Amino acid sequence: MNDSVSWAVLLRGTAAFRRGLLALGLWAAALLPAAGLAQDAPRPVTPLDGALERVTVHGTSLEGNLVGDDPDRPVSVYLPPSYDASPERRYPVVYVLHGFTDSDRGWFGWEEHFVNVPAALERGMEAGTVREMILVVPNAFTAYEGSMYSSSVTTGDWETFVAEELVGYVDRNYRTLPDRDSRGLAGHSMGGYGTLRIGMKRPDVFSSLYAMSPCCLEARLEPDSAAVAEARAITHPDQVPEADFLTKIVLAWAAAWSPDPNDPPLYLDLPWANGARQPGVVAEWAANAPLALMHQHVPELRRLAAIGLDAGAQDQPIASNTRAFAEGLAAYGIDHTVEIYDPGTHVSRIDARVENHVLPFFSGRLAFSE
Repeated sequence: MNDSVSWAVLLRGTAAFRRGLLALGLWAAALLPAAGLAQDAPRPVTPLDGALERVTVHGTSLEGNLVGDDPDRPVSVYLPPSYDASPERRYPVVYVLHGFTDSDRGWFGWEEHFVNVPAALERGMEAGTVREMILVVPNAFTAYEGSMYSSSVTTGDWETFVAEELVGYVDRNYRTLPDRDSRGLAGHSMGGYGTLRIGMKRPDVFSSLYAMSPCCLEARLEPDSAAVAEARAITHPDQVPEADFLTKIVLAWAAAWSPDPNDPPLYLDLPWANGARQPGVVAEWAANAPLALMHQHVPELRRLAAIGLDAGAQDQPIASNTRAFAEGLAAYGIDHTVEIYDPGTHVSRIDARVENHVLPFFSGRLAFSE
């Protein structure tokens, strides 16, 4: 999200909205020049003491998705400096979920980006604030440029892929501490949404969550008829890369939350059709909002050892919705931390937040082998 444009802009059909949309499109294009499923792994931008790998993980849960996304997913893995030198040692794992139109490549420093998680971890280790751990970022870039980490016949069962198949692969192939107490889940924007969505359902897999600038929390998430009309102008997934940012996000939400197996080739339903609001689709979207989901998952939320939330104060309505989610946790007596930092926009301080807040959070809460 562009520093000068808030998520609230996405829901307004005014001239200001259109100007903001242009800014969003330019930001997305500049930010992610190499997003997608390219498998080449060039030398990392920042030299590291640890090792980076880019592997492929097959998702049985992603097979047969209606838009034809490859169920073999690129996954970036960071192994800490002592991994090869200490062959008996096992490590906790933090799984990190990237945002919409983004990919693992940027978050792992294969290219210049607003964040480099392995480099942030090594700076924290040098400062003594972060312990050695394994980091994992799956690539969730889809035909609609983001999976929403949801379960849909259109784009696949991403919840199962992350919580079961990805975790299972990492535990089988690396020296992990294969227990929930040694697994954390974190994410930014769409990834923050995915962290809360998956984390509140799977405390059997992850013990600690940290959601940065989590998008899409509110049940009133609904674009106007003009925005949906632009999305409806897309008649095939192959046209999505050329669409503007708003059109992409509307289609991604619909593919994730209102899939339609009987409406090829997009296989989704939109909240407006023939000039009329579709209350059934609106209700389906609302049912996928964490501010609604949390009330159905209170027992699971209570099982989590730690929940961290943050957002930049200028990142509205994300900051307000993050605060509302924290207030919901507090109402149920569920322990958590929340910080609305000022100044802060959607991407302006993420690298520093990862280094100084997110990774120390997991270092202090996950179970280590020593």
